[in-house]
Amino acid sequence: MIYPQKINSTKSDKIIKILASVSVLIAITLVIINKLTTPFIPWAALCNCGIIYCWITVIYSIKKNTNIAGHVLIQTIAISILALYIDYKIGFKGWSLDIAIPIIIIVANITMLVLTIVSYKKYIKYAIYQLIIVLFSMLPVFFITEQMIQNKTLGIIASSVSSFNFLISLILCS
Repeated sequence: MIYPQKINSTKSDKIIKILASVSVLIAITLVIINKLTTPFIPWAALCNCGIIYCWITVIYSIKKNTNIAGHVLIQTIAISILALYIDYKIGFKGWSLDIAIPIIIIVANITMLVLTIVSYKKYIKYAIYQLIIVLFSMLPVFFITEQMIQNKTLGIIASSVSSFNFLISLILCS
């Protein structure tokens, strides 16, 4: 079988530096265009958050020996922060706390459950990440008790899915 030739680290470092420079130029260009055309609408900040999020994903993905569960954790935190920032920039309607973060938590927990089922013999590698995601999944409970959200349903579902996932993970791996 013929495999594609692996790019050496010098070439890949050079490609990353070029792409990072292009990203910075795009970000600066977006800010300039935003200030010149519609300074009262902060759309460039939202686009630049997307660029930063992409780079967080790329840098974390490129690391060698990256644990899949760690990647799920980083993605969960990064996309939650991005959703909060976008909600804040467009006038904070609360959709990030009501809808986005609970859905992100549900997806992260389902992903962790699948990882646990698929590789239950290696679960110990995922245990700490699972625990951190469970702790992060209790944020909707905090938002509900502090009455920071209007629609409690998704928050309750997200926390319940997390608790159920943690219980199933403990049962499968003990």
